[in-house]
Amino acid sequence: MKSDFLLAITQLSAEKNLPKEVVIGAVEAALVSAYRKDNFAANQNISVKIDPATGKVQVWAEKDVVEAPSDPRREISLDEACRVKPDAQIGDTIEVEATPRDAGRIAAQTAKQVILQRLHEAEHSAIFEEFADKEGDIITGLVRRIEPKQIFIDLGRTEAVLPAMEQVPNERYRMGQRLKVYLLEVARTNKGPRVVVSRSHPNMLRRLFELEVPEVFNGTVELKSVAREAGYRSKVAVAAQQEGVDPVGCCVGLRGIRIQNIVSELNGEKIDVVMWSPDAPVFITNALSPAQVLGVELDGEQEAATVVVPDKQLSLAIGKEGQNVRLAAKLTGWRIDIKSASEAEAERAAEAKLKTTEAEEAAIAGEELPAEVLTVVEPEEALEEAAELVPAVEETAAPPVTFEPEVVAEKAQIRFAEDILVPAPVKPGAKPRKKKKKGVQAKGSAEDGIRIKKRRRVSETLEAGEEDEEY
Repeated sequence: MKSDFLLAITQLSAEKNLPKEVVIGAVEAALVSAYRKDNFAANQNISVKIDPATGKVQVWAEKDVVEAPSDPRREISLDEACRVKPDAQIGDTIEVEATPRDAGRIAAQTAKQVILQRLHEAEHSAIFEEFADKEGDIITGLVRRIEPKQIFIDLGRTEAVLPAMEQVPNERYRMGQRLKVYLLEVARTNKGPRVVVSRSHPNMLRRLFELEVPEVFNGTVELKSVAREAGYRSKVAVAAQQEGVDPVGCCVGLRGIRIQNIVSELNGEKIDVVMWSPDAPVFITNALSPAQVLGVELDGEQEAATVVVPDKQLSLAIGKEGQNVRLAAKLTGWRIDIKSASEAEAERAAEAKLKTTEAEEAAIAGEELPAEVLTVVEPEEALEEAAELVPAVEETAAPPVTFEPEVVAEKAQIRFAEDILVPAPVKPGAKPRKKKKKGVQAKGSAEDGIRIKKRRRVSETLEAGEEDEEY
């Protein structure tokens, strides 16, 4: 039958959820402090050993072997040392059992305090080791306490902290609510391990996809990048690691059941799943979905991309308060500038017209034209593009000029019409405005004007029901 001492140790082990060996070690350290206070010297090395089967306590103390001991607590005679260790000699240090009969009241209180302290340390160490392995995973807890700047979530053995900056702005929490949170950090502190969790971290979306999509969990489908604005909208780029697998279809699921579970967990946050591509223009086009893209121009030095979309798709490509293009830029890693088709066409026409003007000025000055102008700019094409944006004007009498370096010097006397009158645009169906003639007096005399005013007053009086007066 077990002793009461072993039963108490077993009960402590079950309450604190600690191994039995850890509890026995804490009790042994506490008994060392208790026995040293009354029965041994202050700096003497002693150790306590508890038999886990019987619960017997033994105290062992180190003593020096001398011929005539002056302090029995620290020293032992050679004859007594040989009984413990037959080959003992003078000057050796041996361990001798010196278990006291009983400890005093103060020693017992000291032992109690040491046991509680050691158990707390062991419990904190076990909690830290348990949650340190789960860092970066999703765990489930209950909302235990709500404060203005943070929320405490019960994880069973400890409480986790959900700071305000890690909360979703449009989420409302209540007491007893069960939440899935992302384990962000586990740190040691003087008061025990501090567990920090998050609901707005982008990696939480990754872990939710791993939980809901088996292909993502086993590596058949890879999440290349994630861009998230917590509570509002997210974009996820996926790619297949195996031929014949549709990565977008795997993440969406049959009739959207998989993506709906993730959206429900995030309280209605919109999620766009797009196809990843190693080709940057294709990836940028996919990232801007659902908007249509006409063309993408890349600038590798500044890592910027200029995207042209139809005029009707401009607001859809930009999104509400620029959300769509902002998420696409985070997803792809490129700075994206969006232009409408009409704006891009106007810029190309203006650029062509500017190059044509530079070529004409160079021809007039007799300078040799750069190779870029000769090969890229064609005057006739540039004038045709400019004519589409400018209202029709009268053709000038200047003959067409061919810009060749050999002929430019001979034809330096050519002059072009500098001023071209462009009529103001007139709205269709508008009537021409007539000019008022100045200096013409109105017909009739002053008396006729007075009579007309009086007649108007009489008519107004008759309408009001008054009697007619003679004028």
